[in-house]
Amino acid sequence: MFAIILMLLGIIGIAIGFFTNGEHHEDATHDTEVVAKDGHDHAEDVKTHDDSHEAAADDHHMADHAEHSDNSAHLLANRPWSAVYIALFFFFMIALSIFVFYASQVAASAGWSVALYRVMEGLSGAVVPIGLLLLLFLVLGAMGVHHLFHWMTAVGDEIIEAKSFWLNIPGWTIRAFVFILGYIGFRHIIIKKSEAQDKAEGYNPHEKGFRWTILFVAFFMLTEAMFSWDWIMSLDPHWFSTLFAWYIFASGMVSAVTVIAIVTIYLKHKGYLKFVNQSHIHDLGKFMFGFSIFWTYLWFAQFMLIWYAHMPEETVYFVPRMYGAFKFWYFFMLLLNFLLPVLILMDRDWKRKNFLIIIVGIIVLAGHYIDFYMMIMPSTIGDTFKFGIPEVGGILFFLGLFIYFGFSNLAKRPLLHEGSPYIKETLHHHF
Repeated sequence: MFAIILMLLGIIGIAIGFFTNGEHHEDATHDTEVVAKDGHDHAEDVKTHDDSHEAAADDHHMADHAEHSDNSAHLLANRPWSAVYIALFFFFMIALSIFVFYASQVAASAGWSVALYRVMEGLSGAVVPIGLLLLLFLVLGAMGVHHLFHWMTAVGDEIIEAKSFWLNIPGWTIRAFVFILGYIGFRHIIIKKSEAQDKAEGYNPHEKGFRWTILFVAFFMLTEAMFSWDWIMSLDPHWFSTLFAWYIFASGMVSAVTVIAIVTIYLKHKGYLKFVNQSHIHDLGKFMFGFSIFWTYLWFAQFMLIWYAHMPEETVYFVPRMYGAFKFWYFFMLLLNFLLPVLILMDRDWKRKNFLIIIVGIIVLAGHYIDFYMMIMPSTIGDTFKFGIPEVGGILFFLGLFIYFGFSNLAKRPLLHEGSPYIKETLHHHF
């Protein structure tokens, strides 16, 4: 019921965002027309004087101002779509990365994490509805329903035309279908093998699932780089970074491990995971710490190289985020994603305290939502910081969707993967 309430509130917030944004867009368009008319009338008046050069300069200035106002109005029309996209992509990355973390544990034959397998399998079920909604959102973009990816309609841009071998609507759309349906298909097969193992006498289902997880990890690492370019980096089609795919991967993984830790602590508090001990929680805390360091390393490496080279085609990404309307939140994100998690989780004993894991987890999730916000909003609405009902509505809807499908999948099977060959190792995991 709680998840359904969140989704209903989210739908209302998103609807309000689209409705009110339509009014603001009409006002902005009207203001643009007024500016253009005033500029034309003013230029005509000035032209009656002898100084024709000043009249021409005035006319040119007012025309530029009208063009800028018109561009701003069209960018602001993207806001509700951008608000939905941020939350949609954020929760998609969490659900997908949870399954990637699970698959990596299976592929590594890790024993400690078997006690958490059912939690990860259940929560990753949210990748199906959220992934399909993301696919629908991308198809709507390809059809021209929204205009977040302005390379799709750019004409006469030499840089975008040079990238057309990759950035073309048919290829971009086909890749979206292959990636998302591929993730859903891999998950379905691997989860079925895991369920079959609980009923099997030998370890044949486990061995088949093991091979499938290796294939999935390889498929993910290849396609994650591609969808990072397609779905996020192409929002700034003139910009490029060879580290960007790793950067998105790190943000998704730290958010995923954080959600696993929070849900595990919640279920244990409710009495459902009695076989999970503080050593399991401690290990999750170590992964939160490690991925936070990894994310920070990638952020700094990407920033430092671009700052040092000082090439306009690279600095174009950082300038609006570090010097414009987003400046405060861009640097505040670093505090949430690096300084606070590292200082708190550096201590061994603190990683074994549930309430501290919860507090740090909330900080990390808030920080990485802001991270995805910073990737998307400046590129789609321009140098205007906006956060309100549409953004909150997007968060609530996809949070509710994630909770509903994640916990529904959790309830479908026993919480302990008793058929695993590493069951004894996970039950006696103490240090």
